[in-house]
Amino acid sequence: MPRAIWLDCDPGHDDAIAILLALNSPEIKLLGISTVHGNTTPQNAWKNALRLTYAFGTEGEPKPKVYAGATKPLLRTPKVDAEIHGLDGLGGVEGLTDFRDPKVQRLAQETEGKRAVEAIAAAVQETWKNGEGERVTLVTTGPQTNLALFLSVYVDLQPAIEEIVFMGGAVGVGNRGPLAEYNILCDPEASQIVLDYPIPKVMIPINATHQVIFTKEMHYRLLAPDQSLPTPDVLPLKAATPLRHTISTFLLFFADTYRSTFGFNEGPPLHDALTIAYIVHPELFRCKRYRVDVELSGTHALGATVVDVWNYRTCDDTWGYQGKNCLVAEDVNVPGFFDYFLECIERCDKKTPLNIT
Repeated sequence: MPRAIWLDCDPGHDDAIAILLALNSPEIKLLGISTVHGNTTPQNAWKNALRLTYAFGTEGEPKPKVYAGATKPLLRTPKVDAEIHGLDGLGGVEGLTDFRDPKVQRLAQETEGKRAVEAIAAAVQETWKNGEGERVTLVTTGPQTNLALFLSVYVDLQPAIEEIVFMGGAVGVGNRGPLAEYNILCDPEASQIVLDYPIPKVMIPINATHQVIFTKEMHYRLLAPDQSLPTPDVLPLKAATPLRHTISTFLLFFADTYRSTFGFNEGPPLHDALTIAYIVHPELFRCKRYRVDVELSGTHALGATVVDVWNYRTCDDTWGYQGKNCLVAEDVNVPGFFDYFLECIERCDKKTPLNIT
């Protein structure tokens, strides 16, 4: 039976790949998508999620609904990351269905004015069926404001949540602060609320995601899946399909910003996609359970995820406030991840409206 998940995101180039994987993995039943402030403005995040959901779904079949969520952190000033993701969050993209397209507009009209937190609760209740159905996994690839609000308000739905899988945090080195990773830094209080919630959680930090680099060799395999790799430094002039061209364009932009901002010369990391890969193929990950907290008041380390590697804090065996609350991904089987990534691209190629002329 496919695993029921809800995806909360802030698209974002790597969020786009997470959406593609979620929509094209038969092991997953995507109940819905919510968007949040983070990589781009809240309005752009919602528009991007709608465009991506339409483009990466099956032509003529119902799509998961996309709900706009929190527009700001619980306490702090909202951020955007145009330096990495461009002004609209999907810098460089070509060929993606426009938000003004009537088919995307119909998706937008289904949820316009509706609240993400209430939509998450409704989907969880409908799936759980008071214990007669199945539990839901919550996946978050951006700031965790929506999840913190949902978990705080709908306490009665705790038994219906199987686990929370999130991309965020870092062990020892940050990417938007000396020790802070961007998703956590955007709303550290929300992340602490989620970490204290008494159910299993999986944290996929940048220490793991920085292992999964979209190299030129992988880019070649994306563009020309049926060709050998004679010159990996020279990409094919034309993508095999319009879908592959679209993905190529936004990943080229992502590669350029990661090169100029962080010095990643081999390619960009596909951070958020690892959440979906973990759900489908947990065997690709080596994880260890730790106590994790967020630094909320530090002068130099605001937003840092404090991973208690040496067990300084006395903890019980629960997943909440007093326990070792998080599985932390430490290593990833990179070839295995990219095999899965390319399988999903191949599935999407067969059904995406982008390939219909």
